[in-house]
Amino acid sequence: MTTAASASPTTPPAIGTVGELRAAGHELKHLRQELRDNLLAMLREGRDPWPGLHGFESTVIPQLERALIAGHDVVLLGERGQGKTRLLRTLVGLLDEWSPVISGSELGEHPYEPITVASQQAAATYGDDLRVSWRHRSERYAEKLATPDTSVADLIGDVDPMKVAEGRSLGDPETIHFGLIPRSHRGIVAINELPDLAERIQVAMLNVMEERDIQIRGYVLRLPLDVLVVASANPEDYTNRGRIITPLKDRFGAEIRTHYPTELDDEVSVIRQEAHLVAEVPDHLIEVLARFTRALRESSAVDQRSGVSARFAIAGAETIAASALHRATSRGEDEAVARVVDLETAVEVLGGKVEFETGEEGRESEILTHLLRTATAETVRAHLRGVDLALLVEAVENGAMITTGEQVTAREFLSGLPVLGESEVYDEICDRLGATSDGARAGAIELALEGLYLARKVGKDTAGGETVYG
Repeated sequence: MTTAASASPTTPPAIGTVGELRAAGHELKHLRQELRDNLLAMLREGRDPWPGLHGFESTVIPQLERALIAGHDVVLLGERGQGKTRLLRTLVGLLDEWSPVISGSELGEHPYEPITVASQQAAATYGDDLRVSWRHRSERYAEKLATPDTSVADLIGDVDPMKVAEGRSLGDPETIHFGLIPRSHRGIVAINELPDLAERIQVAMLNVMEERDIQIRGYVLRLPLDVLVVASANPEDYTNRGRIITPLKDRFGAEIRTHYPTELDDEVSVIRQEAHLVAEVPDHLIEVLARFTRALRESSAVDQRSGVSARFAIAGAETIAASALHRATSRGEDEAVARVVDLETAVEVLGGKVEFETGEEGRESEILTHLLRTATAETVRAHLRGVDLALLVEAVENGAMITTGEQVTAREFLSGLPVLGESEVYDEICDRLGATSDGARAGAIELALEGLYLARKVGKDTAGGETVYG
């Protein structure tokens, strides 16, 4: 889903000087007021400030909205793949689409409120003729992944040796090369995995957040920075026993716990939204992957402190779509549609995305296969409950063999189905799952056969890339 921040920007205003800006009635709003006003306006108008986010409507979102209205810096706590980064990026949509800045200013200062020496001198020199540029809201969001090699210079700044070489003294504020946080003046700074910053970097960051001054190599530069700091962290690391210094932890006004989707429909929506599929993947297969992911999150064999990311199911959907396209291309099918047989290809490549508990070494594939079968059986029950498959079971018991596989086309599979006389059971299965094309019909009937196998009503043998139900 396209967010407000990623939508194509409109044309910026034609205003080019401070005098024109004042004549147009423009008023200066500080960042937190701007976010608060825009959020409240969207809520009044019934517009969704958080497009593309699923499962947070009654938990995370209300807490975040209250934090923004209060003007607090925010840290999101949660395991991997819970949508923390996406949520932070969505904050961009709460900024004004275009914001005026002093042309050429290093920190993007507002024309009414210059804060660096150079900008203050320019404002005094040119007055109402001071040139104004316009910055799009997408340029007012900066994101940094905290890594052990992150330096004070990256986030805060450092002395620029080239400027010193030009003849300026070390105490001159103009010798400073500003880091990410000062350069995000009047914008949002997002730090992912905050506790991974070294303690000395956390201290430097605390000083900026608390005192609004910058200390670089013993020189203090006081700047009234207007910055909203948001961050993400793993709950285990974000404790006094973890890797976060207590004063910085205390500086964030809101600590909000995120979570994985609690409803199956939300899990399915996330997969559909985020997966880039190169072939058609029917809804029932997306549901199998969603149930599979949820089962892993509840399994005692999986290390739940690491979590099972939403990317697990997303990668699974993309893998089975790739398997379908591979089959369609190599076998000359007109359409590429994923089927149950493609699910096994996902298990083969997704095991590395899950961290198992100590003691489960060697059983990883067994656990994944068992939970995938459980998810498939639940999906069959949800969609095909009440369909009478007795004639299909009887045909198999009487010797019918139904062959499928990664390289068996939908048409070959359908032509190999046993004839069930006047029965409309195949049509009923397909109607239940909304299958109309050959590929979709083959996938629907495969699901029913897999359900019969899991219910121990028919047998299954897999060898050499082929699966035979019999």
